[in-house]
Amino acid sequence: MSTRRPADHASGSDHARSTDTGSDGQAGQGLRAAGLGTAHLVFFVVAAAAPLTVVAGVVPLAIRTGGTSAAFGYLVPALVLLLFAVGFTAMSPLIRNAGAFYSYIAHGLGRRLAVGSALIAVVSYNAMTICLIAGFTFYAQSMLSSVFGVTISWIPLAALAIAGVALLGYFKVTLGARVLGLALGLEVLVLLVYEIAVIGKGGHQGAQFTAQVFDPSVMTHSGFGAMLVLTAGGFIGFEATALYAEEARDPARTVPRATYIAIGFLGLFYTFSVWCVFMAYGPDGALTVANGDGVSNLTFDSMGTWVGPWLSETAQALLCTSAFAAALAFHNAAARYHFTLAREKLLPAAVSYVSPAHGSPAGGVAVQTLINVVVFTIAAAAGADPYLVVFLWSSAPGVLGILLLEGIAAVAIVMFFRRERHGHSIWRTAVAPGLAAVGLFGLVALSVSQIDLLTAADGVTNVLLLAPIPLALLGGVALATYFKRNRPDDYAALTTLEVDR
Repeated sequence: MSTRRPADHASGSDHARSTDTGSDGQAGQGLRAAGLGTAHLVFFVVAAAAPLTVVAGVVPLAIRTGGTSAAFGYLVPALVLLLFAVGFTAMSPLIRNAGAFYSYIAHGLGRRLAVGSALIAVVSYNAMTICLIAGFTFYAQSMLSSVFGVTISWIPLAALAIAGVALLGYFKVTLGARVLGLALGLEVLVLLVYEIAVIGKGGHQGAQFTAQVFDPSVMTHSGFGAMLVLTAGGFIGFEATALYAEEARDPARTVPRATYIAIGFLGLFYTFSVWCVFMAYGPDGALTVANGDGVSNLTFDSMGTWVGPWLSETAQALLCTSAFAAALAFHNAAARYHFTLAREKLLPAAVSYVSPAHGSPAGGVAVQTLINVVVFTIAAAAGADPYLVVFLWSSAPGVLGILLLEGIAAVAIVMFFRRERHGHSIWRTAVAPGLAAVGLFGLVALSVSQIDLLTAADGVTNVLLLAPIPLALLGGVALATYFKRNRPDDYAALTTLEVDR
């Protein structure tokens, strides 16, 4: 049964919780407990990161920008996020609903900033879904052309991806987790086959023994800061562990465990993959290729050389499934934000409709799908390039918005535990999340100053692409202020929905 705790008007006095869904599928209820375990949550997070897309598409650009410092390009963001996870996982057992950062920020910094942050999340997760659907269409086009000699318009491919993501988002969440787990397993397997081959064959002139790429002095490279703008995006989406708390089995244990595993795996796997690329080419050879015309095929060409053309072709095909899986993961995240805001009466009540058959946020899925349809219809009508325009332009508000959310959430964690530590140490409640906030806001500043690396666009276009983020924040604060003045009961009820599990 849905209940709300009596709420203080000051933030942080109560824990945001939710209810289990009834069988009638009415709006405003909680999501159904689907028995998601640690593995399921890890699949959602790591699939959203799209490891194959990162290693094949971003690592060559990271090497081009940061030179031999590229390996540290993944270690540094991983360290920052692990510091964030120290406080995040301390707070997660106390905040258990589908609101994730919205709920954390409300309890730490107040409801008005939380509503603004939630609208940033809506913008960012929808943008990332659009970005990755566009990536799927581009990679699918390239794969069909290079492997099968088939030329096809990107429009039907985009329609296929939108429909597939919508259907998997609507069905029971564990089905999507299985699809993500399969896609993730295949892309990681392909990368491991390549990397083991490089190691087993000794690398380029014994390059596997080089310590050059792990010499801390390489971080003085002039392009190191700019490279972090590219590499930090490889970790966004780990918040999904908390987004699925209502649907998780024993969230007090599974959410923290999945968060650490996901961040740790991504940090180590990306770093190992960069090292293997340097092994395959040798440090000088990798830099030469990365700075040449063949940068986009650096990883694929190396796969063909060290293993065989079949692996390169397989990887190109799996690049499509990698992008699709990531799109599905971000679609699920966006749908759950829509659901949460509608349940809080910040969006129309119909958006909080829960499927009686699958326990999924059907209203949120419908809204996210409609956004996809509208954006891609406009792009098709305008003749926009799916990669140079839709993919790159939507990545900017997506990556920057999520990094900003993480920074605000880190501050919220410090402020939440400032009132009461709940038995945790000062390291876990203040020092670690405080250091994480500094690192995350530093990444935000770098992203803004080097935004052209993400968009390949001019200054005016970049301003327009980033404008939705501050507008969403200000709009959310204004909406919450309106609630406080004109609908005080609804304002006081924000983030107070409970569930007994």
